[in-house]
Amino acid sequence: MKVSITSFIKVGAIASVVAVLLNPVTAFAWGDNYTDPETGEKGRPSYTIEEINNGAIGATSVSDGEDYKNSDNYPGQIIFNTISDSTIGSEKNYVAARECVLLEDGSWEGATKDTIWSGNDITVEDGKYYIIRLYVHNNNPNGWDAVAEDVHVSFSIPNEYDKENKRIQVNGFIDSSNATPSEYWDYVNFNSEVPFHLDFVNNSGLLENNGIGLGGLILSDDIVKAKSGGVLIGYDALDGRIPGCYQYDNYVTIKVRAMFDYEYTVEQKVRLVGSNDDWGDVIEAEVGDKVDFRIEYKNTSDTSQIGVAIKDILPANLKYVAGSTILKNANHSDDAKVIRDSLVENGIRIGDYGKDANALVYFTAEVVDENLEVGVNTLTNWSQAGVGQKTIQDYASVILYKNPSWFSGVTLTLRVLIAICIVIIVTLLLYKRHIKRHHK
Repeated sequence: MKVSITSFIKVGAIASVVAVLLNPVTAFAWGDNYTDPETGEKGRPSYTIEEINNGAIGATSVSDGEDYKNSDNYPGQIIFNTISDSTIGSEKNYVAARECVLLEDGSWEGATKDTIWSGNDITVEDGKYYIIRLYVHNNNPNGWDAVAEDVHVSFSIPNEYDKENKRIQVNGFIDSSNATPSEYWDYVNFNSEVPFHLDFVNNSGLLENNGIGLGGLILSDDIVKAKSGGVLIGYDALDGRIPGCYQYDNYVTIKVRAMFDYEYTVEQKVRLVGSNDDWGDVIEAEVGDKVDFRIEYKNTSDTSQIGVAIKDILPANLKYVAGSTILKNANHSDDAKVIRDSLVENGIRIGDYGKDANALVYFTAEVVDENLEVGVNTLTNWSQAGVGQKTIQDYASVILYKNPSWFSGVTLTLRVLIAICIVIIVTLLLYKRHIKRHHK
């Protein structure tokens, strides 16, 4: 099923609405800037559909008869998201999330039609996408006679993971200049034992309603800039004007991707085969030499890391020696384990590692001349370590010098003789110049 909120939009007068409780919860995380002038209590009241039909917010034909438009209570108060038995459950819990999937063709797919929105907490998985919904409903039953003005919506996505509560709390805001209260907020918690961050998917802001948003209207990325006021929405245009009643309600959504921030390191070193030299970041070699590479992975976090992957990206002129990859870790400290030859193709899995655990992967490559240039050549070899959706990398280099082709075919004896001849010629020239100066 494609991710769309349109199927939830209800058309009709408030008196004809059938309430469907989609996501029952015991406590709501909501707030606003309302203070009761008589009691001093903070927070807007809640109303049932029946109470609103009976005039709790503004006069209706049910509360005041056919002449209700002449009532002192008409059109009544502009107020958002107060209904306790709405189509989404309690409207005070108006921010919610659920998983979605990005398909190869660029379209999006939700889970199943039975998937409900998580209105308070959702447990994230590494690399998965989530759609966040913000519901906007002017509860006044009197349509265009009770238009909310300057309606802005926005989301706040923290950059940092809350280590104490093991979550990222995303807030959704609604503001209106003539509503009472004028500011509303609600949030949904994205939870994980592993630290992570949420990447906002650019151009994913979407407005859906029965007017300008019929079929979905893309909103500016300013929707995630809560401090700047977010973006205007509207029914006929993006002018901030939202009439009252269900047929004018709005669903605003964005998409994010959860990326786990695994803490680990990868380090690559190199040395000549058979050498007793220390491992280094760079060595010198010649064509025909064999070099050993060492890749070290280490878990620097407090949690276990599952299915660690290692891959090497050999440059041209370094040829992998078949059967040379071995693994050393706590399970293979004495007798290194030979790994199948896919390190430089698709990579290898080296197992699971707990806090402070490490692993060493070794392999051998031969220096060859596939397309070496005359002069100095630097062959940079990259190694990668992947945990979940995160990949980090490091490199080591092999430096070699290629002589001109005419010079490489000359024997060592001839090279020495050529060098001696050059020295003699230069000496004679210098002596001749000295004699000429002396006789002047």
